Amino acid sequence: MTGLGSRLFYKVGKLCEQLPVFLNTFLVFSITGEVSYLVLVGAPLKAEQQKTAWSSWWKALHLLGQYYMLGNICWNAFLFLKVSPSIKGVFLGGNGLGQGWRYCYTCETHTPPRCSHCYDCKVCVLRRDHHCVFFGQCVGFRNYRYFVCCLLFMWLGLLYAMVMNAEVFIVILKEGVTLHSILLLLIPWIMLVSGQVSARAFTFAFIADTCVVGFLLVSAFFFFHLFLLFRGQTTREWYSSRRPYNLGLVNNLRHMLGLRWYICWLSPLIPSPLVGDGINFQVTGSLEPCQ
Repeated sequence: MTGLGSRLFYKVGKLCEQLPVFLNTFLVFSITGEVSYLVLVGAPLKAEQQKTAWSSWWKALHLLGQYYMLGNICWNAFLFLKVSPSIKGVFLGGNGLGQGWRYCYTCETHTPPRCSHCYDCKVCVLRRDHHCVFFGQCVGFRNYRYFVCCLLFMWLGLLYAMVMNAEVFIVILKEGVTLHSILLLLIPWIMLVSGQVSARAFTFAFIADTCVVGFLLVSAFFFFHLFLLFRGQTTREWYSSRRPYNLGLVNNLRHMLGLRWYICWLSPLIPSPLVGDGINFQVTGSLEPCQ
């Protein structure tokens, strides 16, 4: 029984680790479907515009831009999960030991500077930034580009979705700021369960709220990592107030995003070879924390 309980507990734990990924996927496709509906059915807003040839082009351009952002989000997320940033398969022995090298007692090996052990991934990660709970994967040397680009298109997509959902807020508040409209915007689940609104009204209100909350959350993550990117700094180094690897704006972008940093963000299909090996780094300052 103990063995069966342990296996069951392990499987439940693994399932819980994947829940954020499933939830994010569900929300991304739900928002995309709702915005597509708004474009196809509710736009242009004026009735006379719906009869013009421009309305078809207008809708086509909106859908093209929308699915371009969706494709970038999904493909960057897929590559982020596929590309392992860990030391597995990386030969570390020939690089010698120098300043910044440490010994990991869990992995039983010496690890290079900016590398640290992740107890969620159970392995050391090259130039580890942090463990992303939303994807269940560490952000490190080899997959940092896909993480940042995924954040970029999530931010753009949510900004676009929030603008498109402005009509939903206008419709809800059309009759004035009433208790019913406020509750529908703030707690749509309660309004649905209590039978105060229809399933259709709940869906639009819930997704509109999700766009606003998601945009604020992703904005915080995106601009924070953009700030770190410009400084050539990881999240762990920001915590310790260290900037020993700051090479200037352009070189920081090259080392973080690859040689084609100026264009690789347009699509994950654009190759951008990484500078360096994730083991040796040019030091431009003290490795000690700033006072």
